[in-house]
Amino acid sequence: MSQSFDRRFWLKSALGAGAAALWNLPAQSAQASFERWVAAFRPRAIARGVSEATYSRVMVGLKPDTTVYALQRDQPEFNELLWQYLNRRVSDWRIMTGKARAKEYAALLDRIERDLGVDRFTMVALWGVESSYGDVITNPKYMRPVIPALAALAWGEPRRRSYWEAELLNALVIIERGWGDPKDMIGSWAGAMGHTQWMPEVWLHLGVDYDHDGRISPFGAPDDALAGTARFLIDRGHYRRGETWRCEVRLPTGFNARAGRSTWRPYAKWHDLGLTRADGTAFPRPDDKVRLTVPVPGGPSFLVGQNFSAVSAYNPAFSYTLAVVHLADRIAGAGPFVQPFPGSERLPTLAEVQEIQQRLTALGFNTDGTDGRVGRDTMVAVSAFQRKVGLEPVDGYAGLKVLARLRLGS
Repeated sequence: MSQSFDRRFWLKSALGAGAAALWNLPAQSAQASFERWVAAFRPRAIARGVSEATYSRVMVGLKPDTTVYALQRDQPEFNELLWQYLNRRVSDWRIMTGKARAKEYAALLDRIERDLGVDRFTMVALWGVESSYGDVITNPKYMRPVIPALAALAWGEPRRRSYWEAELLNALVIIERGWGDPKDMIGSWAGAMGHTQWMPEVWLHLGVDYDHDGRISPFGAPDDALAGTARFLIDRGHYRRGETWRCEVRLPTGFNARAGRSTWRPYAKWHDLGLTRADGTAFPRPDDKVRLTVPVPGGPSFLVGQNFSAVSAYNPAFSYTLAVVHLADRIAGAGPFVQPFPGSERLPTLAEVQEIQQRLTALGFNTDGTDGRVGRDTMVAVSAFQRKVGLEPVDGYAGLKVLARLRLGS
């Protein structure tokens, strides 16, 4: 699941001291303060169409999940280079599993492409990056009931209070409509839920009842989640049917990439300026307008179009967007980038990641399993191993350099 580069990017800012100070009150006093806030918040919910009965059922007696404050504040930080970020999200496991999901849900993806025009592989890649194809959506290690979390943030986080209040109201409206039950609404500490990690606002305003069961849900079968996310890309990202997101290109000698990166031109015009596709093939839609980006000097260069920007609407971090579209290409059968990033390692295979986890586990480091999927526990374990043996940099990256050192023994 995408946690370091969340599309709600500002949600990752540090929580204010006001929240921590509030919860440092004696427990009884703090709960009383929360109960007074719940009572005062009731009229706003009623004004949004939430019934008295629903509000009382959900909010009266609720205990705010104040652990969200510490979760936000104490998340371990990893300074990942772009190639490391991509290798973690566009992993061997995600590519293999994405291909299997694309085959398993081919009929659903056919419908989405036909009805909404969003490329199937982009949808599968978003699903993979956001929730590991639905694998973590109810995992208590990563997810929690969102109503107590949103209530704690709306009550006790002063700097973004209006946002958290709005999302709590959206969640209450969802419950009022019968789309969700509080006990089943499980998500991240910030309230994102389901296969493609919808915030309540997205669920409420962009959700699609694509399985025609009379309710909209990001949980269960992925029909509603994928169709609603396609609608998000169209409505918020202005996705264009039939266009590709980009292509990797080679630059002519002496080309000033910095001067051209804000200019939108047709592929054909870029070709006239000497740019060619890195794989040697022709530009498939020469009239589509794109712009140049070179994210890391000496690394791969890309012409990116409107559908790259559409994915950015889901999460504004460039790293996230590049990971999604690259994963989409890999699931579709494309290979890695032609031009490697400076200092990068090749993508470790699933078996190699599993070996890293197995060797770390044998040495007493907790990787939370040996399934070949690198989560936060594996990164923490790698960092601890790097620190123990003096392997620099201590970056938590489970790659080939770490594997080689592990094979030498402790």
